[in-house]
Amino acid sequence: MDKRFFNFFNLTEDQAIALLDTPQDQLSENDSRYIAASHLVNFPTERSINALIRAVQQTDPSLDNRIVRRKSVETLGRLKATTALPFIRICLFDEDCYTVENAAWAIGEIGTQDTDILEDVAQLLEKPGQTYRVIIHTLTKFNYQPALERIRKFVNDSDPPTASAAIAAVCRLTGDYSQMAKVVQILQHPNVLGRRLSIQDLMDARYYDAIPDIAKCPVSLVFRLRGLRTLAEAGISEGAITFAKIQPYLEQTLYDHPQDLNLVHSYDRLPTLEILIRGLYETDFGRCYLATKTILEHYADAAAEALFATYAAEANNDYGAHFHVIKLFGWLKHAPAYDLIVEGLHNKQPQFQKSRAAAAIALAELGDPKAIPELKACLETKIWDLKYATLMALEKLGDISEHKQAAQDSDWLIARKASSTLKNQEITA
Repeated sequence: MDKRFFNFFNLTEDQAIALLDTPQDQLSENDSRYIAASHLVNFPTERSINALIRAVQQTDPSLDNRIVRRKSVETLGRLKATTALPFIRICLFDEDCYTVENAAWAIGEIGTQDTDILEDVAQLLEKPGQTYRVIIHTLTKFNYQPALERIRKFVNDSDPPTASAAIAAVCRLTGDYSQMAKVVQILQHPNVLGRRLSIQDLMDARYYDAIPDIAKCPVSLVFRLRGLRTLAEAGISEGAITFAKIQPYLEQTLYDHPQDLNLVHSYDRLPTLEILIRGLYETDFGRCYLATKTILEHYADAAAEALFATYAAEANNDYGAHFHVIKLFGWLKHAPAYDLIVEGLHNKQPQFQKSRAAAAIALAELGDPKAIPELKACLETKIWDLKYATLMALEKLGDISEHKQAAQDSDWLIARKASSTLKNQEITA
């Protein structure tokens, strides 16, 4: 699990526990029990777990307390706190649907072979107003066969994420994967959440045939890379696929050009450049990629000035738009953006992490060899996608001097990438 974003709050374990134990009406204006419950994920101790259990047992119906209970259940799940299972199980019967959802998820994270608990979870499929997707995932995770027919009722659900989860679950529980193409189809659904979550279902089902489709799905490359890497690890360990099979799709995804995506949106008429620049701020990355593609095709000569302006005004502080602006400067091969792109390459703020790999690719597109030392400095990172993108960028700039060292990297994917490049060089030499 990527924990880079967990430790945002400067609290000790004692401070977080004390804060979580403080009655809501005794908190100062700047204190938050929710933050305390979130922060305790960094302390996998008996003391922290017991504090979170105490928070779960506080059943004050106020909204503030309900939110703290939900987060406490979630944190117990992240900590895989088996001692908390009896208390989390009680939350399955809570009136708050979000607490129920978190409880079902936490049980899936902690793990159980207790069929009575799993049946409690399964009965939620018949309770109106629940988040059925999470419930389905938990039951499938533990291969709870008695839930099969109850899950099957959701395969045609009007909610794409629920339908996707149900189809994948039925396939996994029955061993019949003939319907998984329906989950693949959801990768092209207009609903962005449906597209994102169908990747998760394809991962869970280890459906390797979907690898090319995941690479083309118009969602943030974070979701695509997560899916591809998970399937690569599972498939290679099983002997079902090889690195050579998945490598082109990984690199296509890291390259991330909109022409390589199957876009699901379109324009009725050509928008103005101003409208397209606003499109880079959309939360649905499918729309951002459409805007990017249209800028490249119709406004390449005028785009740079507009991109500098939007960067100065907003994109420098908007991690989504920042990513797309960086990539566009690379596609446009706009040399005056060099310093801005290098700044993005070295930006270590957690929310801008995907922009760092984007900047590596953009520098390679600019083609200036002076970027080589800047790129090499990134090979010290522990962020695998940045390191992989850096190797790709260095190759495009004609420098593979660091690949021999990278072939010994502790991350198997980086080692395979570097070794593959060296091997191909030997073949063509």
